[in-house]
Amino acid sequence: MENRKLTLSNDRMIAGVCGGIAEYFGWEPTLVRIFYALATVFTAFSGTFVYLVLWIIMPRGERY
Repeated sequence: MENRKLTLSNDRMIAGVCGGIAEYFGWEPTLVRIFYALATVFTAFSGTFVYLVLWIIMPRGERY
């Protein structure tokens, strides 16, 4: 089993949260960003709070 760690990404638009999630699961970052934007709009913008919390608690990647 591969030892992976969820970290902020250098492939970022704002803080690297969506890029980090995409790297962790091996997904395309653009698709994660689109899904996140749609989920935020359809949940009365509660995704903004989730994004801020993840930005605070996710450690920086090794490439910073």
